Amino acid sequence: MSEHDGREPAPDEADASTTPPDGDGCGCDDACGVEGASESSAAGETGGDDSAGGPADSTRAEFGVPDMDCASCANKVESSVRKIDGVGDIDPRVTTGRLVVEYDPDRTTPDDIRGNIEGAGYAVEDAPSTREVSFTVPDMDCASCAGKVENALRGAPGVLSYETRPTTGTAVVTLAADADLDSVVSAIEAAGYEVTGTDADGADTDADADAGGDRESVWRSTRAVKTWISGGFLAAGIAAEYLLGLELVVASVLGVSFTVAELLYILGAALGGQAILRNGYYSAKNRSLDIDFLMSAAILSAVTASLISGPTSLYFEAATLAFLFSVSELLERYSMDRTRDSLRELMDLSPDEATVLRDGVETVVPVEELDIGDVVAVKPGEKIPVDGTVVAGDSAVNQAPITGESVPVDKAEGDEVFAGTVNEAGYLEVRVESAAGDDTLSRIVSMVEDAQANKTEREQFVERFSSYYTPVMVVVAVAVAAIPPLAFGLDWVTWFVYGITMLVLACPCAFVISTPVSVVSGITSAAKNGVLIKGGTHLEAMGSVEAIAVDKTGTLTKGELTVTDVVPLDGNSEEDVLRCARGLESRSEHPIGEAIVSHAEGTGVAAREVDDFESVTGKGVRADLDGVPHFAGKPGFFEELGFDLEHVHVTGPGEELSAEVRQLCDRHGCLNLVEDTIPRLQSEGKTVVLVGTEDALEGVVAVADEVRPDARETVAKLREAGLSVVMLTGDNEGTARAIAEQVGVDDFRAGLLPEDKVAAVEGLLDEYGSVAMVGDGINDAPALATATVGVAMGAAGTDTALETADIALMADDLSKLPYLYELSHRANGVIRQNIWASLAIKAVLAVGVPFGYVSVALAVLAGDAGMTMGVTGNAMRLARIRPNE
Repeated sequence: MSEHDGREPAPDEADASTTPPDGDGCGCDDACGVEGASESSAAGETGGDDSAGGPADSTRAEFGVPDMDCASCANKVESSVRKIDGVGDIDPRVTTGRLVVEYDPDRTTPDDIRGNIEGAGYAVEDAPSTREVSFTVPDMDCASCAGKVENALRGAPGVLSYETRPTTGTAVVTLAADADLDSVVSAIEAAGYEVTGTDADGADTDADADAGGDRESVWRSTRAVKTWISGGFLAAGIAAEYLLGLELVVASVLGVSFTVAELLYILGAALGGQAILRNGYYSAKNRSLDIDFLMSAAILSAVTASLISGPTSLYFEAATLAFLFSVSELLERYSMDRTRDSLRELMDLSPDEATVLRDGVETVVPVEELDIGDVVAVKPGEKIPVDGTVVAGDSAVNQAPITGESVPVDKAEGDEVFAGTVNEAGYLEVRVESAAGDDTLSRIVSMVEDAQANKTEREQFVERFSSYYTPVMVVVAVAVAAIPPLAFGLDWVTWFVYGITMLVLACPCAFVISTPVSVVSGITSAAKNGVLIKGGTHLEAMGSVEAIAVDKTGTLTKGELTVTDVVPLDGNSEEDVLRCARGLESRSEHPIGEAIVSHAEGTGVAAREVDDFESVTGKGVRADLDGVPHFAGKPGFFEELGFDLEHVHVTGPGEELSAEVRQLCDRHGCLNLVEDTIPRLQSEGKTVVLVGTEDALEGVVAVADEVRPDARETVAKLREAGLSVVMLTGDNEGTARAIAEQVGVDDFRAGLLPEDKVAAVEGLLDEYGSVAMVGDGINDAPALATATVGVAMGAAGTDTALETADIALMADDLSKLPYLYELSHRANGVIRQNIWASLAIKAVLAVGVPFGYVSVALAVLAGDAGMTMGVTGNAMRLARIRPNE
């Protein structure tokens, strides 16, 4: 129908057309831009950055708000700034006391924003121009390492803020514009960690090289070789002392004699402890009470005590500690590499080179040299190097790296394709639509990396706990070593060894990494399966929701009208009805008309000659088909034309009636449309269109927004998981009830405008406490922002959807929802298991030390190496969770 014909919209059509109010951005209550994105601004104007998701031709401004030091403060500041017309993304950074705002310079100014911040009760300080640089520090693979790097950065000139990411081996540092990059590198290296590259000025870091197949194995590294030799000396010493019984003194230094076994132990301790003592030196230099400092203190204490005590030797303990702790460090590095590999696999999806067509000649160039508008050739089996549009050729493309779809998608001229996807069969020519680094895959990798910055509540708890745990345990270790011998005259050697053992247990390494490795494993696993989770807090929150609110149009349904029923009348066939309907609707711009024409074309129904087309406002349309006047429209339109819809002929003369018709109709050959057919179709959520001439009805066509085939199964799985599922829609109650019954939801709310959906989500929050909202990421932005977790459908290639929601389903695949919940729910369980297991093992070992049940070796193997491997292996289990095929 014409868009002005006044017919009722298709089911949920009003719902599908709603948009957020102007100037409201995405409506998020938290910063919805990419967390951790590069900052290029000062307290004032900077260059525009459309990729950040702000308004068109937007500008960024950064403000120093030192008193904004908690989530409550951030919410007040953000709410105040969001009232300004022209403001887009707002990123409050509580940890650094800074606020980054995207705004339209034609509609507001930094002074306006500053005024609103001050109006909220917060002073604004001018901040120097800044830049954000990522430093690759591959050996920074634990919380202890990160602590030393942070201490070094804290005093480096020009460093405004920093964030260390042990799980990816990077340090993201915000620098003053005039800061010397070399001085920052020197500061990090002075802490004992090599910087292998930076992303300053667009330069590539060496992370990519490190991610390649030539990366040195942990077990063949220089430290590993020294560790194995150290173990050899330790084994030889044990053999000499206990198997051969050699008590021969082979050396004497400053009056201290050394047996064969003792020399072998010393050599083992020196070789295995070299890296430990080096790191311990840097820990002491940076005033970091970490595992390297504690182990260095333990080794040196054992050696010193042996030298002082004369006949009593603790060289064996020193060598054992040096060897086993070095093995523990290697295991920890190996475990962290496994975690990093899950992210490296994402990075490796995109090819480094592309075949570009210029002046009819194929040239292989680095992807970074491609310009928007270039055309690249992609042969069968090759990866597509860019986001772009197919301009020639057709093929099946495996989009699993981006969307998680298991079945390749057919692509032809005009279709969109993504970087990192694989051309399965045919030859394609693709026009470049996005610059290198700004494609969908790059944004996914960036968001997954930045997700580490979003610390979960459990991570924050662990960090706070560990800041108290280590000092307390050091005090306990000193007390265990000193009090029994001094106060009760017990053997000082025995209790000194017990003290060293307690020092080993003083480091909470496994406890500290228990949460981040689980978060990284869960987020990267989800990304590989087409689900983008933008932070550990959202991963945790999704696993804790009690209810899911689901938008109808485009989520439970396909969002596209289709013809569902054709009922021929008065002896006509379905083809006859569709031929007339196609002719009448061929000039319509209404979605109902487009659906009918598309269905008729798809079934091969021929077109008819159309003349004198006319839209009858609020009723339908009329036109001459092959010279005969025809009508299409609401049932009421035909009643006005004088038709008796209660008695409509179904068959022609001599045709046999069906049993159903005999039962429904009280007159031979007639059907009651008013009491049966029309209400029945409408109760199923369908819009009814009658087609006929001036003299006779020819048929009934029913149109509906088709329910997704997997909607019912998805809802059933969510309910089996214990979740309540509520449908939200702008459609009328009858249609909503019909769809709700089809998909099996617990409850539905109909006739909702965008603001009504927000109120509905708030009501669900009051009822359930924690609610996820699933929508299209654009029309449902306010409701997505209101929910505990906002989930956007079909976000691949859509900037707004990627930036609006907390979680994005890259494909238009509703069946990923149960997978998302299962992954998040199990991730919460893994995090809890890791935290409590780490604490429990440490506690059990600590209790056993004074009773002589726990040796230095057991403390290292079980309390450090064993638990590190345990929590990492437990976290890696999340990668085995797969969406149901």
